[in-house]
Amino acid sequence: MTSPTDSTECTSQETTHDAFLGGKVYVHQPKRGRHRAGLDAVYLAAALPDGTRGHVIDLGAGVGTAGFCAAARLPDIRVTLVDIDETVLALARRGLEDPANGAFSSRVSLLEADITAKGSARHAAGLTPAMADHAIMNPPYYEADRFRASPNSARAGAHMLDDRGLEPWAKTATDIVKEGGSLTVIFRADGLQELLSVLKGRFGAIEVIPLRPRQEAAATRVLLRAIRASKAPLRLMPGFVLHEGDGSEFTPQSKAVMRDGKGLGLSAR
Repeated sequence: MTSPTDSTECTSQETTHDAFLGGKVYVHQPKRGRHRAGLDAVYLAAALPDGTRGHVIDLGAGVGTAGFCAAARLPDIRVTLVDIDETVLALARRGLEDPANGAFSSRVSLLEADITAKGSARHAAGLTPAMADHAIMNPPYYEADRFRASPNSARAGAHMLDDRGLEPWAKTATDIVKEGGSLTVIFRADGLQELLSVLKGRFGAIEVIPLRPRQEAAATRVLLRAIRASKAPLRLMPGFVLHEGDGSEFTPQSKAVMRDGKGLGLSAR
């Protein structure tokens, strides 16, 4: 169903009310003109190991899909959704007020902050050092010098990295995650080298999980999990296949993640 948004910045824009995890989570998001959440957010949340506890910070949370899915699946976490966009945070707030999300909404809070700002500005906004046991993030996928941006500035901001690349995201994650805490990222597969480069010396015990659309296809996305200040070596994990055969049918494991709210079965390190 659709309804007009309450935000004055979304004047005349409609929103959709979308179910995730088989109806365990409902998200309010713009029908057009901004980034719309999809499977990446669900798999990002599913990569947190079963039994995860503590404070999870969702950096660049948008309307809250990944953070909501994590909170719905993991009863022993509290989640802070961080974004600079007032419009999407207003929709995340609407999601928290939605009775359909009542099972987890009391464990989720919102924080308006610029993830890419300098340390003093981030700290003043509430992104303080060692505040998180875990961080998750789905940063913009595309570098401005390699890909054409959307003419819509809000959508471009969600999809395009600026000329600093991933460095500000890695710096903020390093600052807010406690030593021994974890970082989980979903990113495009051909950007893995850049991702590993900015995490070097900051996070270790890195696990890379390729996400492949089909068994025989190359990965299009990677999930990366890492531990703050660890010296343990990198491990390349078994890949995760989304679809069976040549059609659009999802694999049983994919269905369990998307419809039943299951995790990927990863263990904490």
